[in-house]
Amino acid sequence: MIDSFRLNGRRALITGSVRGIGLALARGLAQAGAQVVLNGRDAERAQGACALLRDEGLDADYSVFDVTDHGAVATAIDALELRLGPLDILINNAGLQHRQALQDVSADDWHRLMSTNLDGVFNVSKAVARHMITRRNGKIINIGSVQSELARRSIAPYAASKGAVRMLTRGMCADWAGLGLQINALAPGYFQTELNQALVNDPAFCEWLLQRTPAGRWGNVEELCGAAVFLASSASNFVNGQTLFVDGGLTSVV
Repeated sequence: MIDSFRLNGRRALITGSVRGIGLALARGLAQAGAQVVLNGRDAERAQGACALLRDEGLDADYSVFDVTDHGAVATAIDALELRLGPLDILINNAGLQHRQALQDVSADDWHRLMSTNLDGVFNVSKAVARHMITRRNGKIINIGSVQSELARRSIAPYAASKGAVRMLTRGMCADWAGLGLQINALAPGYFQTELNQALVNDPAFCEWLLQRTPAGRWGNVEELCGAAVFLASSASNFVNGQTLFVDGGLTSVV
């Protein structure tokens, strides 16, 4: 049974993985035996993150592309499949945050966030799924958020994008489960990352979070890896269209 959680011989692409949650997930999947392909828009940062994992003895490569560019994504995925071989696992992690009262959010900021957080998931998933469907095998994990379920003041566009990712995950399941794919979402709570640094530095917010979260603390990014490995492995072959919350209990209580 333990072997069903191993990822040996499998290849995983993780978008937005040069730092933070994406890099932690890449490390976790690589430690479980996968070859991981890191992704970002900056070649130097992607090379650096790849070198970091290789220095740890892990099997890592990288691909530079912008998830918001539909045509460039398709070209990059085709090139990856030709150069490295089949992509067995995709984690859609690339994302942005924008903190501002909704009435002050500009149309440009709204579309910039949606282009990455929602369109990016569609672009990469479609490009990768074309190959997975041909093989009738593949795992797609979309990174959602507790904001897939709950709203909070000043981040309405982000919450809207993550709620859409949750429903897109279900839609992918509806269309692709019968073709051999498992598509699920991983929804982190509040983790100490660069994206959340402003909140980490805010004493009032930290006090609220510690009281609001049953576990009474911030999450560490490494604590997402077990759930990701489960969803990426054959242990989850009959799990489809689900959102797994890793949030210290935040969405379970009032």
